[in-house]
Amino acid sequence: MITRLTLVELTTARQEIKKSRFLALAGPVADEAAAKDFIAAQADPAANHNCWAWRLGQRYRFNDDGEPGGTAGKPILAAIDGQALDGVAVVVTRWFGGVLLGGGGLIRAYGGTAALCLREAKKTMLVQSISGTIACGFGDLALVQARLAVIPGVQLCNQAFTDTGAVLTISVPKAEADTVTGLVTDITSARAVIRWQR
Repeated sequence: MITRLTLVELTTARQEIKKSRFLALAGPVADEAAAKDFIAAQADPAANHNCWAWRLGQRYRFNDDGEPGGTAGKPILAAIDGQALDGVAVVVTRWFGGVLLGGGGLIRAYGGTAALCLREAKKTMLVQSISGTIACGFGDLALVQARLAVIPGVQLCNQAFTDTGAVLTISVPKAEADTVTGLVTDITSARAVIRWQR
């Protein structure tokens, strides 16, 4: 399995190519709405072109914003994919300097500026997680909470009390789901009921 990475924070890079100025802004995005908001926030209405691309798992979009088809958005997406990034949006803004770059020049300028920005960015591993619920009695609750707290990546999202105990909503790294199931089953002698959202 290929390790996927995402960005930690907003990153920028600038280049001047044949008198045209290029500014790349890249940042992490959680969903399509966040990607659209990022693009709207980073685009400069005074610039000649605000070309962009984003990737979220299998979903992606790109836009050439008036540049010849395939010369801007697609190379930006290629820069994202070339660094195995996910959950990322990139806007490359161009202020035209009077010299035409041609199709190949535009591809290199947009893709190169995006790649430069992404190479400089702080990255973190993207961990696939899974959500689930654990229903347990009051007698097991404190032990279950304590043992879950020491497993890396396990997050307690919600706790709802019932007449006999509590229902814990948790999020765990997908790779740890079987470990959590085994642990909770063992420490509660199978009294707790675990359900994963597959």
